[in-house]
Amino acid sequence: MNTINTATNEQDLISNVVYEDLQIGQTASQVRTLTNTDIQAFATVSGDVNPAHLDAEYAEHTLFHGVIAHGMWGGALISTILGTRLPGPGTIYLEQNLHFVKPVRIGDTLTVSVTVVSKDDEKKHVTLDCEILNQKGARVVYGNALVIAPTEKVSRPRAHLPTMTMFDLGERQRSLLDSVKNLPAIRCAVVHPCDADSLQGAVDAAKQGLIIPILIAPAEKLAAVAATAQIDISGYQLIDVAHSHAAAEMAADMAASGKVEALMKGSLHTDELMHAVVECTALRTGRRLSHVYHLDVPMYHKLLLLTDAALNIYPTLMEKADILQNAINLAHALNIPEPKVALLSAVETVNPRINSTIDAAALCKMVERKQITGAIVDGPLAFDNAISARAARIKGIVSAVSGDVDILMVPDLESGNMLGKQFEYLAGAATCGVVVGAKVPIALTSRADGPSSRVASAALIKLLAYEYRKTAP
Repeated sequence: MNTINTATNEQDLISNVVYEDLQIGQTASQVRTLTNTDIQAFATVSGDVNPAHLDAEYAEHTLFHGVIAHGMWGGALISTILGTRLPGPGTIYLEQNLHFVKPVRIGDTLTVSVTVVSKDDEKKHVTLDCEILNQKGARVVYGNALVIAPTEKVSRPRAHLPTMTMFDLGERQRSLLDSVKNLPAIRCAVVHPCDADSLQGAVDAAKQGLIIPILIAPAEKLAAVAATAQIDISGYQLIDVAHSHAAAEMAADMAASGKVEALMKGSLHTDELMHAVVECTALRTGRRLSHVYHLDVPMYHKLLLLTDAALNIYPTLMEKADILQNAINLAHALNIPEPKVALLSAVETVNPRINSTIDAAALCKMVERKQITGAIVDGPLAFDNAISARAARIKGIVSAVSGDVDILMVPDLESGNMLGKQFEYLAGAATCGVVVGAKVPIALTSRADGPSSRVASAALIKLLAYEYRKTAP
């Protein structure tokens, strides 16, 4: 009896066994461990989104008390052997019957086998016994396949397939929302939400229990936006002001007097809102105001924070120290107890002709001297060395930050703004943002951002508002 065994089906060539060479009892097998990604990929390709396979809460109350694989995922593994191993390329499927005996769960390691049991010389038909055993040796699937076996020998390079990676888009933003859902909503001044997206974002945030919005805008203009977009704002407090500048000043005064715990930018320019905040001395702290992007980048293995991409154009060294500490404090609020920070530049070596490398080296020394606390900081680092441990190894860089960075700190607003938008528009990142360094957190989104980004920013300011109740900034 001939036996073909393989732990994986990753080979340079795939070859067949022609009909005349097939022997009764000849077998081929492969081993495969089921992962959640396998289940998601099969559901994506097949369209079978039965919650028994994808919804852990639902699956817990089914007969099997947990998520199980699609039955035909096992059938696909059998098909893989028939098409690539035994008989292999040139095989034509005619029939397949399968019996599903036991559920297959995430983490189960399956041995998938097919065995030749009969041949029909006239039609070149072959019947194969098919069986899948789990790691305990228990049969989970069995049946028979009828195929037309190839008559010509084939040995071909394995086809190159595009890489398929499963992303749960927005997963980290949903985690952010979940982290504050049980906290009462905070009072938030929504500043001049006079376009559909900013108004819808504020209303959506209110419906999700994140904020109690106080809408500050010209009443007539806001009513027209709400009517056109069919957004019901009748249940929310409205403060009528003449224009966007007045809205920003009113919001800052309300925050200074404790009438609101957070601010949310609407459709006005960033500098209008921030000018009012900066001019309000009661909102100042001892630290520079700065912006932090909260980035859910599908290709990266965890949450990324990016600073500063919105406020400080060409920050000085001491301003960078504030920007860095602000971002570290936000990371702590997000339950990242010791964030890893990469101070970005064009190169990873100190070069007196590139100011950002000098600043990065000085910031690292400030961390060493405890002038900046709460993080592991390294720099200067080029972007590739910050994100990729492999890139750092190739360049001989030994860093606790490379490949596992939590915070990317850019040298200036130009680079930060470009990088943030590249993450969003090229890398598919779900983004939101917040201004820190004032007495209240400020949700600062782009006018191009949709309601979902604004809702996520509302979750950030709610999180920080509760942190500020415990420790005032």
